[in-house]
Amino acid sequence: MTPDRFFSLMLLLESRDAVTTQELASALGVSLRTITRDLNWLRDAGLPVAAQRGRLGGVTMLPGSGPDLTRLTPGERDQLSLTGLDEKQRAELGASVDSRRALSKIVAAQSRGDHELLPLTDVVHVDSRPWRRARASGTTPAALIGAVRRGRRLRIEYDSPRESGPRELVVDPYGLLAKAGVWYLVADRAREPRMYRLERITTWEEVDRPRRIRQGQTLASVAAALVDQWEHRHAIEVSATIDQTQIERARRIFGLRLVRDDQEESGTGHKVTIRFPHLEDVRALLPFGSAVTVHGPTEARAHLRDLVTSLAHHYAPTPTP
Repeated sequence: MTPDRFFSLMLLLESRDAVTTQELASALGVSLRTITRDLNWLRDAGLPVAAQRGRLGGVTMLPGSGPDLTRLTPGERDQLSLTGLDEKQRAELGASVDSRRALSKIVAAQSRGDHELLPLTDVVHVDSRPWRRARASGTTPAALIGAVRRGRRLRIEYDSPRESGPRELVVDPYGLLAKAGVWYLVADRAREPRMYRLERITTWEEVDRPRRIRQGQTLASVAAALVDQWEHRHAIEVSATIDQTQIERARRIFGLRLVRDDQEESGTGHKVTIRFPHLEDVRALLPFGSAVTVHGPTEARAHLRDLVTSLAHHYAPTPTP
C-alpha cells in the first residue's frame, strides 16, 4: 500500500460510520481486490478495522484509532487532503514540502512495533512519468495554483495543435486536473466547459474580475463530464481484427475506444470495434502493420490504403538514369 493511499483510506474510514468496499474502491480509484488487500494490511498492522456483512453493514474503524492529525497546521491538513497525487505531481503543484512535513509528524506520533524495518521511502521509489517523454514546457501547476485559488478570471495564450498559432482566450477556471500524468486547467469559456493542457499555455495573467462559473457545477463534476465526453467522443467506428499477439498492445494504446467482441474470437485474432474522433485518426493503426485487418467502414479502408500508398511512394527507390 502506498503512503498516499494509506492516509486516504484512513481518512475515509474515520469520516464515515460505515462504508462499503465498493465505495472505498471508487473513492480511491482502485479495484475491489486492491481494497480488500489494503484492509487486510491494516488489520495485520494492528489497526481495529471491522467489516460487517448485510444491507446496513460496511467497513468501520473504532473512533480515535486513526492517525493523529492534531499536530498538523491548517496548511499541512490541506495538502494531506490532496489524495491520489504521486510525489512528482505534488512537487509540480508545490505541495511536496508541506506533504512531507505532515507525513513525518504523523509517523513520529504513531507507535511502532517494527523498529527494525527500513522506512518505505528508503526502499520504494515511484516515478509515474511516461517513458521517453520530453520535459514539459509551458505553465507549471505551482505557478498557476495561486491564481486559481483566488477565484479570478484568467487571460491565457493557448497553443492548440489544431490552430496555426497561439490564441488569446479569457476563461473562468474551476481548478487543476491531474489526469494520466498530465496537468490540465479546467475552465469555462463563453459558459462552455473546456480542458487546457498546462504545457500548451504559453502565457497567462489574472483579470481583475471574479470568475463566473455555472451554478451548481464544481471542479469534480465538470472534470468528470469532460473526461467522459473525451473518452466516448467519436465520429467513426472502425471494425477490425487484431492478431492475438497485438491485442494487449492495442488495448493500452486505444483504451476505452477499443471494444472487444467476445462472441467473435479465434485462436489467432480478436474482432474489435475502435472509435476514432476523426477519419484522419485511423492512421494510428499503421504501426500495427498486417497485425490489424480493417473490415470497415469503406472510407476507413480507403484512407489507410491511400496512406500506405503515399508512404510506399515516399520510400520508393530513386530510378537510376
